[in-house]
This record gives sequence, structure tokens and C-alpha cells, in this order.
Amino acid sequence: MSKNFNLIGIFSIIFAMFIWGSSFIALKSAMADLGEFTVIFFRMLIASFCFLYFIKGFLKYDFTKSDIKYILLLAIFEPCLYFIFEAKALLYTSASQAGMITSLMPLITAIAAGYYLKEIISRQLILGSGLAMIGAVWLSVQASTTLSAPNPMLGNLLELGAMFCAAGYTIVTRYLVDKYSALFITAIQAFIGAIFFFPFFIYEYFTVDMNFTIEAMSWLLYLGVVVTLCGYGLYNFALTKIEASKAAMFVNLIPVFTLILAFLILGEKLSVSELIASATILAGVLVSQISVNRFRRK
Repeated sequence: MSKNFNLIGIFSIIFAMFIWGSSFIALKSAMADLGEFTVIFFRMLIASFCFLYFIKGFLKYDFTKSDIKYILLLAIFEPCLYFIFEAKALLYTSASQAGMITSLMPLITAIAAGYYLKEIISRQLILGSGLAMIGAVWLSVQASTTLSAPNPMLGNLLELGAMFCAAGYTIVTRYLVDKYSALFITAIQAFIGAIFFFPFFIYEYFTVDMNFTIEAMSWLLYLGVVVTLCGYGLYNFALTKIEASKAAMFVNLIPVFTLILAFLILGEKLSVSELIASATILAGVLVSQISVNRFRRK
């Protein structure tokens, strides 16, 4: 099977998108009782504990100065700057609207991948991106503003900043996966993230009124183990199988999964328009992944 249509990579990244779609609900729920940076810190800390068993294996790598530079750049993009933008975004906009903004990441990543990685941007990718964008905009228009989203415009702008960071992270990861495993890349993000967000947690602990409820701690456990460990692990693994520009297209599935999970978990209703918009996004992802050459006669 060709590199451009690797089923293992595709299934891995779809599952990662499903997990990430649930993260908006988990973050919003945890932040109801805890400070935003406290949530991020414990998410990174819990994930770091999961990776302690693998540290001995990570020491086998031969790190060059160039590698260290890219690893630090990776961590700066995500989780550091990415989660600063996203945590603040969810204070002002709804989980569903934040999820919808993620549809802009593929276009940003595709342009960056074409420039930095010299990846070929096919007509199918452009067409699929455009179709997915139409669906995402349509989906965004249908979203309603609630008391939990006091300033959607500011929140969505902050989420857009997170998408620029996510695009940079994807490009750097594509470079690192040639030498390092997806497990190591995911672990280093968790370790650096825990260290980076620790001062923020200390500040919030003494200045913000927080309630460490069982529900909040359960969401933290889910974010640390499932979203961070499994989600990033699957995504980083998928980048070893498919190109960065193509992988980024699957981010358009996040708003769809977010809406479905919001319906199942939070009881939010899905209108006919939202269902049609979701189907449009799915069609855009499918178009971007299927090569015309696969259907031509040899």
C-alpha cells in the first residue's frame, strides 16, 4: 500500500482526532472547578508519570545539538504556547466553537509543509481543504453563544493562535519522527509541559479559588492518560506513516466529534444543518486523502 494512503496511519489519526474532540469537553468541565493552568499542569504531570517506565529506553538515543534545538522548538509550539492559547480561549468561547476553529489548521499546515518540507500540495488536498472549510464555517455559524462563552470572538481568535502553534508542531514532528519514536516525542512533550506549567500552577494555587472535586480530578486523569498519552501517541505515530499536510486534514474531524460527544455527554442538540455541515467536513477529509491515480487503469 502506498505511503499516501496508509490505512494504519489513517485509522490511528482518526482515533486521535476522536480523543482530541473529547478534550474540549474535558477541559471545559475541569476548568469549572480548577484554574485553567492548573488543569494543564496536572494533565502534563499525569502523562509524565505514565512515561517514567520508558525513560531507560529513551537514553539510547544519540542527541545532537540540532536535535535538541528541534525538540525544544517542538515543546515551545506544543504543549507550551498551544495550551496557553487554548486554555485562555476556552474561558471566552464554547467548546464546540473552539473545536470548529481547528478546521483552519490544515490550511496553515499545508502551506507550511509545502514551504519547509517541500511536500507536494495536490489539487485533491486543496479541494478537500476548501470543502472542509465550507463545512466548518457552516458548522460555526450554527453554534450558539451561551453564558459559558462570554466573548466568542476573542476566544476564537485565541484558538486560532493555538492552531498556528499546532501547525508548527506538526512540521517539527514530521522532521523528528525520522529519528525518534512517536512514544519518545509524546513523552518529551509531557515532561517539558509539566516543568513549564508548574510555576503557573503555583501562582493559581495561591491566587485562585479552586475546588479539587472528584469530578474535576477524574477529568484531569482522563486528560493526562487518554488525551495526552493516547491522543498524542496516535497522532505522532500517524506522522510516521503519512505526510504532515495530509495528516493535518484530519483535524477537520475534531469539531464533528466534539458536537457528537457534546450531544451524547452534555445533552446538546444537533440540528439538521449541523449534521449536514458535519457530513460536508467528512467529505472534505475523504476527498483530500483519496488519490485520483488509485482509480485510473494501469
